[in-house]
Amino acid sequence: MRTLSLEHSVALIPDGASLMIGGFMAVGTPERLVDEILRQGKRDLIVIANDTAMPGKGIGKLVEKKLLRKVIASHIGLNPETQRQMMAGELEVELVPQGTLVERIRAGGHGLGGILTPTGLGTSVEEGKRRITVDGKDYLLETALKADFALVHAFMADYLGNLSYALTARNFNPVIAMAAETVIVCADHIMPVGVLPPDQVVTPAPIVDILVANPCS
Repeated sequence: MRTLSLEHSVALIPDGASLMIGGFMAVGTPERLVDEILRQGKRDLIVIANDTAMPGKGIGKLVEKKLLRKVIASHIGLNPETQRQMMAGELEVELVPQGTLVERIRAGGHGLGGILTPTGLGTSVEEGKRRITVDGKDYLLETALKADFALVHAFMADYLGNLSYALTARNFNPVIAMAAETVIVCADHIMPVGVLPPDQVVTPAPIVDILVANPCS
């Protein structure tokens, strides 16, 4: 695990990279990392996240500046700009049922090829996917999701990179940390080793690649 400045952490992300970004309607989203992506003008990005938040918040900022090539998310209902770009053919949007989305990410993080789910059978979700029968019941094969980078927001981190989360801000953050080649973490509080109780560690240090040097609160 390395400790880097915010600027140098984001500088590692090339144009065209795939990013998993934590958050649920911008709660638990690493806003400082998103803002630095904007400042550095990263482009042609693929974002995998629960949603695209709202205009001016979280991932919504990246949408507004047209820095994204594709979004894989469970809903875009509160971001009219995402909807407009999708309808205009300016942004590719893949909508995935929320439970299926998090399970596809989990599968990617655990080295699985995918999951079997009945969700979406007989709907447009099924288009282009394999139907598999197990014990007389049909399922869709949903392939695993991985990304080049996971941008994670934590409540507390220690100097080794052990992480804990606060309440609902936890949401997708722990699961995306398992499913990316490089994990970049912004934490509200950075503590000496030993201050964070072991039973509060949700994401262990070996998973974290980069911790932003200054607290992100």
